[in-house]
Amino acid sequence: MRSRLIIATALLAFTVLVSGCHSVKALVPPNLRAPEDTSGGLNQAKQALQQATPCCTTFADFSYQDALPWQPKKFALGPGSMVANLNGDRSYFLSFSLPRESQVPYRVAVKSELNGRWLRASYLFAPTVVVLDEAFQPIDSKDVGLCEHMGWTDATSGAFGSVDITDKRARYLVLYSSAKQQSSSTYWEQSPAAFSAEAPVKMAAAGSFKVPHGPDGTVWIGMMDKSFQDAVNNAICAKPEQGNGVLSTLREAIPLPGLGNNASKSDATKATASPTNSTNNDATPPATTSAKG
Repeated sequence: MRSRLIIATALLAFTVLVSGCHSVKALVPPNLRAPEDTSGGLNQAKQALQQATPCCTTFADFSYQDALPWQPKKFALGPGSMVANLNGDRSYFLSFSLPRESQVPYRVAVKSELNGRWLRASYLFAPTVVVLDEAFQPIDSKDVGLCEHMGWTDATSGAFGSVDITDKRARYLVLYSSAKQQSSSTYWEQSPAAFSAEAPVKMAAAGSFKVPHGPDGTVWIGMMDKSFQDAVNNAICAKPEQGNGVLSTLREAIPLPGLGNNASKSDATKATASPTNSTNNDATPPATTSAKG
């Protein structure tokens, strides 16, 4: 009876394996499956932005009643947010008045969160920051470069960047996303892993390790604080260069006994042997040649 049970169990396991991905995929709940169309959410976000009605076409049209937060604060940009049309490029935006009492230079912290449940189907709102004077004329404009940092909390995890305010004329700040930013991407150290349809317990890595930029998302902005400064300092901005390995680096940094240079050993041997050779040569009289004269 026991042998029949073992055989039946083996046949059942074999049937599951032979059935392939279709049977296994049916066992995985839909909310745990990775999306097949990784760009679907991004395309919908772009379409929603193009269908929105812009409120502003120049920086003078913006409202600057909100002061820049004294520490990074969370903002959601997307459908329902105000849209600007700057030189034909649409973007959701935020606008702030800068603190008059702060002495330049000072730093503004920026962070974007991943927009999407799966990394392989996520995107980021990549900010562009414009600093304006009292007449709402641009003093400085910068596409903020984002660098990935994974901290212990959600507040210290994401894509970080910063902007330095160095001009005494700075009065206002606008955050939006330029066309160049929206068409770019940010390096991400972690692999875009997702549950595989063939094996739910196996994480399948795929992708280029770059997260595309999109038109909406969650953004943090405010005066730089210590936690954000630490994240900016330790963030990863690009793929690290490949080295020669740990053992090779240790050999170069720390000389190990018995691993000296063979050439040095050979030179030392020759140096030890040379006095003996010199003595022998001195003991042998030099050959003379008679000259006829």
